[in-house]
Amino acid sequence: MITATVLKDLNGIYQGFSVQGHALFDEKGKDIVCAAVSILTINTVNSIEQLTDSDLSVQTDEGITCKFRKQPDDKAVILMDSFLLGLKGIEQEHADYFRLVIEEV
Repeated sequence: MITATVLKDLNGIYQGFSVQGHALFDEKGKDIVCAAVSILTINTVNSIEQLTDSDLSVQTDEGITCKFRKQPDDKAVILMDSFLLGLKGIEQEHADYFRLVIEEV
């Protein structure tokens, strides 16, 4: 199962996110859940880095962990809202293979 964790502070401000695991929906190369989560994640990271003034720390290993170094700007917030919207849609359709956690930090 893939787990995406979106981190927000007590005021609801995005602090970052992580995506870990494997969907195992289908064999490698045919796993639509993995592909959907991967595309949303990579596009969100690239968009924040290229289209906003927000400073994002990105670490990749068995998954991806991203943290804002300072409060995200308005453009980054919209991109994160869009990321969350997409992830919620995947969770609604494929809850056996993907889980979304919104965590207060």
